[in-house]
Amino acid sequence: MKLSHFNFNLPDELLAEYPSENRDEARLMVLNRKDESIEHKYFKDLIDYFDEDDVMILNNTKVFPARLYGNKEKTGARIEVFLLRELNEEQRLWDVLVDPARKIRIGNKLYFGDDETLVAEVIDNTTSRGRTLRFLYDGSYRDFRMKLNELGQTPLPKYIKRDVEPEDEERYQTIFAKNEGAVAAPTAGLHFSKHLLKRLEIKGVNFAEVTLHVGLGTFNPVEVEDLSKHKMDSEEIIINKPAVDTINKGIKNKKRVCAVGTTVMRAIESSVSSSGTLNEFEGWSNKFIFPPYDFSIANCMITNFHTPKSTLLMMASAFAGHDFIKRAYDEAVKEKYKFYSYGDAMLIL
Repeated sequence: MKLSHFNFNLPDELLAEYPSENRDEARLMVLNRKDESIEHKYFKDLIDYFDEDDVMILNNTKVFPARLYGNKEKTGARIEVFLLRELNEEQRLWDVLVDPARKIRIGNKLYFGDDETLVAEVIDNTTSRGRTLRFLYDGSYRDFRMKLNELGQTPLPKYIKRDVEPEDEERYQTIFAKNEGAVAAPTAGLHFSKHLLKRLEIKGVNFAEVTLHVGLGTFNPVEVEDLSKHKMDSEEIIINKPAVDTINKGIKNKKRVCAVGTTVMRAIESSVSSSGTLNEFEGWSNKFIFPPYDFSIANCMITNFHTPKSTLLMMASAFAGHDFIKRAYDEAVKEKYKFYSYGDAMLIL
């Protein structure tokens, strides 16, 4: 498969600027791989496709307010700083992206907040991901993190051109978010409401939680025609024993095992045993899934509608079959489904 196989025409008006009014009332396209049928539903209809002892795997990562705005010393120029990854807690070192990047050099200082009590110094600008900053702050680490949270904004994707609104703080976070560390939401999980989770629970569906801290690497454009040459950024994954036991029981009993989102799929496919079951895991993975690919753990998947040439579309294509996904996406455009982070969802059975 080549990069050009994943291109399609996506009208701008189909990029979702806002979430659906209620989480579980986004639209849901249901793809059945057996007969290649397509149904049009709402997300809350998901319950009709799952039975007792089926398993849903959720990503419980929590998005932190990763976008800060500072002012450059002397010139006062406004600089956006996007926190990617904490490198050293003690020294308060962070990997960041800065915009506009051309204005920032090693040794530059940036000041944040009206009182300018948070200052950062650029100590490296040669990393593949942007810059390394050292934050200078008089206070405990806990106070420092509280300051970052206070000054930071919900990191909505760049395609959303509007300002961050108060509701984004809640809606760009799944209701089962627990472990802080993501700079982007695991968007398939955004469609679950408390009411829908409760109904699934009453029906006897089992839930397993894994953690994959979503980085911006997931959204990096693929710039090589030969997909085998694309390198994914590493992301941190935690898969504990209770999750492993629940998922492996589902596999053993031939139940539906559903990966809620591409991040969950990447996490579980990063830790497969030789017998095709899931292992516990704590570490980093840069796994890139594109067709053809044999999946080991999940036999169904929930995902959003993705943009052209994205690694997320490639994974969905590997799971559903390239031609089938192409047909489904043509139909999604025709039926005006909403795409990307705040967009509608797809269930692949």
